[in-house]
Amino acid sequence: MRYSPLALALSLAVAVTASTSYGQAPQTDDARVTELLATGRAALAAGDVEGATDRFEAALALDPGYAGSYLELADAARARGMQGKAIHYYREAQKRDPGNLVAISGEGAAMAEKGATAKAKQNLARLQSLCGSNCAEAGELAAVIARGPLPQVKSADAGNHDQMGKPATEQN
Repeated sequence: MRYSPLALALSLAVAVTASTSYGQAPQTDDARVTELLATGRAALAAGDVEGATDRFEAALALDPGYAGSYLELADAARARGMQGKAIHYYREAQKRDPGNLVAISGEGAAMAEKGATAKAKQNLARLQSLCGSNCAEAGELAAVIARGPLPQVKSADAGNHDQMGKPATEQN
């Protein structure tokens, strides 16, 4: 009974410490990684997806445990229309930082863009349980789910087939 106030204070301190780690972005100690990610973001904003991807991959090589590099690679993959690859990178980021709200939201958005709306809604429910329905990540994911999947891109020769489904040949 004499230790109850001490135990209560200690458990309160642990609970507060544990809850403050949610939503905080993990940091890297390597300044080169920070610089590569910044220049990669600038390249992505300028439309240079390949250059951005190169910088993000270089940052990943320098610090493979940093979840931020995976998030940036996922954003670049989504910009290229490669939602499956983006989902992979978002999951890698979540392995390194399980409570990363951006990774959960991004994975759900990529799933929704790919057409996996039910799985995207599971990510939305998970986000809402972690941060509530008013957090920015949950709002962004809800908006992407509401937009629906991206239109399917057909290959250049998709309509150039004969009745048997074989590629048609053209006479010169």
